Amino acid sequence: MKASCQCGQLTVDLPGSTAAVVACHCIACQRRTGSPFGLAAYYPHEQITVHGEARRFDRKTDLDGIFENYFCPTCGSTVYFKGSKNPDVTGIAIGAIVDPHDMVPVRSVWEQSRHSWVTIPTALQHFDKGRV
Repeated sequence: MKASCQCGQLTVDLPGSTAAVVACHCIACQRRTGSPFGLAAYYPHEQITVHGEARRFDRKTDLDGIFENYFCPTCGSTVYFKGSKNPDVTGIAIGAIVDPHDMVPVRSVWEQSRHSWVTIPTALQHFDKGRV
């Protein structure tokens, strides 16, 4: 399985599907994606391999952590990210995953800023803020 930016310069090899898929409705994810929420599949760092050049943008989180966004310097696509809250995993933007897959969100976080028309029916857990 592979994730890629729009131009193909930045790719990530993935081991396959993961059950750790999260929909985030925070304002920062809305700005990062240009959509009402961000959707990510999370993997332990050692299970993925990054190819190509990535640029990094750090932002402070609402819980006083750091969220590292890695994007392609050519096309600007965010492909993966890491957060200080869960330092052992890397999030892969679901929209960057090249092949069709059956991964669906099992958790929905920061629902306090969720757009009223958005529902995540597959989520088994819902949190007004981040999961604590």
